[in-house]
Amino acid sequence: MQAFLTTLILVGIMLLTAMPGYILVKIKAIKPESISAFSKVLMYVCQPALTVYSFNKADFTKQLGINLLIFLGIITALQLVFIGFFYLVFRKKSDNIDYRITTVATTLSNCSFLGVPLLEALFPQYPNAPAYSMMYFLSMNLLGWTIVSAIITRNKKYISVKSMILNPAVLSMAVALPFFFTGFKISADNGEFFGRLEDMINILGKMTTPMCMLVMGMRLGATKIKKIFTGWMQYFAVGINQIVFPLFALGVLYLLNVEREIMLCMYIMCACPVASVVQNYAEILGEGQEVAANTVLLGAMCSIATLPVLALLV
Repeated sequence: MQAFLTTLILVGIMLLTAMPGYILVKIKAIKPESISAFSKVLMYVCQPALTVYSFNKADFTKQLGINLLIFLGIITALQLVFIGFFYLVFRKKSDNIDYRITTVATTLSNCSFLGVPLLEALFPQYPNAPAYSMMYFLSMNLLGWTIVSAIITRNKKYISVKSMILNPAVLSMAVALPFFFTGFKISADNGEFFGRLEDMINILGKMTTPMCMLVMGMRLGATKIKKIFTGWMQYFAVGINQIVFPLFALGVLYLLNVEREIMLCMYIMCACPVASVVQNYAEILGEGQEVAANTVLLGAMCSIATLPVLALLV
């Protein structure tokens, strides 16, 4: 029951954080066409800082390194299974962008923007939990900049080594992992410069969740509310993403008999709402912006019910 209450309060506060963004768009202080600029700040500045922040909190051990690789392999396989399954289900209707967005929205989760604060609140006994979140985010972005982008655009050019390497998730990992593996902490213990650098990284990293919610509020302000609740496809995507996918993942993890820390962290992140990056990819690629926005917004609203209920299983 404590997990239910903690999750309910945290998700509720996060959704309230979206209100200033909604108001700013409604009073025309921010124009709808400017929202994509905020999304880029989120993806290219805040998220990389969150990656460094998460690994800077973890203490590297050989066992943790093995666990992170196991986590990365399992979550990548799970996402590939679901994306591949729904790609085949909707293949005959792939000329319709709504079906292509729904294909990827059934699987991609808000694993870092909302996942990190949730993990820190629910599992204080697992200080390495944020590092697992970054492995999830890395997996999602490796798929996002390649397979997901190819599905959305119907262009196979995105499935390339260049797309896998030259993206914010991988580049931020390239910065964070050397410090993580060597045990060097970006902190005041190693001099004033690193202490100030830690403060900057922490501030930018912790901006990720409120910035994500503000952008979501802006999108809500620029969207006709009726459209969010009248399309069956976004209900389908949200139901699969926020109920079926996490329960399926939990079942697989039980069968694999993985460590409890891995199981709980992955389950909670799978239960997070439809990833805001679904909308970000749609905006960057220039296709399916409306259905992507409606699905992400509906998922965020539904998470006030789905996340606390699923957290009861913890």
